[in-house]
Amino acid sequence: MHEALLVDRRPDRVIAQLNRPDRRNAIDRETIDALHSLCAELEALPRVLILIGSGDDFAAGADIAQLRARRAEDAHLGINAMAFIRIAALPMPAIAALDGYALGGGAELAYAADIRIATPRLKIGNPEPTLGIIAAAGATWRLREIVGDGLAAEMLLTGRTLTADEALAAGLVSGIHAPDELVPAAHAIADRIAAADPLAIRHTKTALRAPRDAHPSIDGDLQAELFESPEKMRRMTEFLERKGRR
Repeated sequence: MHEALLVDRRPDRVIAQLNRPDRRNAIDRETIDALHSLCAELEALPRVLILIGSGDDFAAGADIAQLRARRAEDAHLGINAMAFIRIAALPMPAIAALDGYALGGGAELAYAADIRIATPRLKIGNPEPTLGIIAAAGATWRLREIVGDGLAAEMLLTGRTLTADEALAAGLVSGIHAPDELVPAAHAIADRIAAADPLAIRHTKTALRAPRDAHPSIDGDLQAELFESPEKMRRMTEFLERKGRR
């Protein structure tokens, strides 16, 4: 038996690899439980999260055999949805590096990330209605926030999958990279995040995730804390000193 999630822990980031390549990394209950455990760790010790798949795919959906066995009470538990909500709410950013298929639950996991990048092989979408269910793990609200009402409705109602170029044009991914450059590109993004002040990054994510009616009040509250922080003073002093030496 393979672990459903392989976790590489580093001082400033964690790389979590979906590890069911024989099932195109279909998300099963073991994967969900492992994601919850990882979220608990990252809530206690915040670091950037990089999500990747094994083999040629990110995740081709949820485990259909397990979904078929679920009943009404399971739907109310929101088994996959709760894990993805927790990922979206992590203190530090999550980056999803998408290759091959990111469908159904795999797509919804990707939607929960703050930043998504892809290879040219990406196929992303939600075919759930063709299986007699809805995309209930985040797509019905996250996807419309990312790509807009019209495209989200078409994808969710028709099962349309987007290519990498279509996903880039829609703003669903922010960059396309060759397969062997995908993970290094994710690390390059994590490097840029790690170079910034961690508290400023956390507050930026908080502001980005806040509802529209929370602004501008929330921005002022978060900025007020940062304006008083020693790290802000240190970074701005160093900037001014460098500028003065030019």
